[in-house]
Amino acid sequence: MKTTISAKIKLQTTPEHFTALRATQLAYREALNAVSHYAFTQGKISNAKKLHNGMYAEIRTHFGLPSQMACTVSRQVSATYKGLWTKVKHNATQRKAGLTKKRYKGLDKAPKYVSPTLTYQYGYDYSFKKNQRVSVLTLNGRMVVPYTGYDTHVALIQKGADIGGAKLWYDKPRKQFYLLVSLEIEVADPTPQTQTSVVGVDVGVRYLAVTSDTTGACSFHSGKQIVPKANHYARLRKRLQKKGTRSATRKLVIISGRERRLKHNANHVVSKRIVTQYPHSLIGLENLTDIRERTRRRKGKNTTKKQRKANATYSKWSFAELHTMIAYKALMQNSMAIKVDAHYTSQACPRCGHTAPENRPKKGLLFVCKHCQYTLHADLVGARNLTMRTLLARQDWASTGHLCAPREAQ
Repeated sequence: MKTTISAKIKLQTTPEHFTALRATQLAYREALNAVSHYAFTQGKISNAKKLHNGMYAEIRTHFGLPSQMACTVSRQVSATYKGLWTKVKHNATQRKAGLTKKRYKGLDKAPKYVSPTLTYQYGYDYSFKKNQRVSVLTLNGRMVVPYTGYDTHVALIQKGADIGGAKLWYDKPRKQFYLLVSLEIEVADPTPQTQTSVVGVDVGVRYLAVTSDTTGACSFHSGKQIVPKANHYARLRKRLQKKGTRSATRKLVIISGRERRLKHNANHVVSKRIVTQYPHSLIGLENLTDIRERTRRRKGKNTTKKQRKANATYSKWSFAELHTMIAYKALMQNSMAIKVDAHYTSQACPRCGHTAPENRPKKGLLFVCKHCQYTLHADLVGARNLTMRTLLARQDWASTGHLCAPREAQ
């Protein structure tokens, strides 16, 4: 089977290269916003062909973009509107079912593109040359630029990976251009015989991840050093947003970037440790889709400050990003990640199966089964329950030849 990774290569630009690339980025962003405004005024349309027919000539003449880039702009805006329409319809379904009262407001105004990152199509907008050089398209035509990067990624580019699209990204603080290249590489097909162990991964805030396998071996990946710093950045952002001055806004951008990079790096470190610790494994991850709608939270005027703080805390960490990193890195270690039912994983006793909220006194870190008095760390209980559900999926896989996660609890 094949998996997709992203290679980050650094462009060694001259002043002429830098000026041309930056001008191309800004023109591309302006074209995106122009097409987005057109789509909004025409009834929030998401059809790429209609956007192309309506805006292609203006993109070419007014913004000066080459033909392939003009086509890419329409497709990108179309994808944005399709994603927003999907969220609107999903929100309507959730509201009708009584799971939420909030109305999704993503299409109340035309989406605005802030990032100047532009998309290149391989073979049309960019191509790789010998001696670690890449040809990229700009408003002034093609330019050949030397590049450097991680040795493994450079070797894949030069020798055998299927190269896809790329994004030209500008690191503003360092004034440096990077090309984020999509690479499709071949990995071994997973089978029940190659997945020799089963692992469950429970995610949280106190501990970013807790793992457990069928032998009882476990590991804790604490967020003690990371989460307080992320919360500090969040408090700074809140004060800066409240101040609202131009200097506060500039500082807000810097702080937001620091917080985002801090979380991104922490997720990278934790995911790498997990997949390295458990090679050739079937890794069970919690299915957290719509967790915010499924989780009961205290809301309204009578909500205490402590309850509001708890609501905010569990919305801050990017668990979906951590799951994504574990999933793609697992394939590189001949492992595979699957989603399993996440209901009551921290309330069900792994010994007798008794499930009750009272098994976790005050929703703390101590798990005490009211039926058999089994006592353990609550996050480890969650990881062990996930391990058993993943083991059930593996047994079904071995007997039927088809891998499917266990059905959700009713």
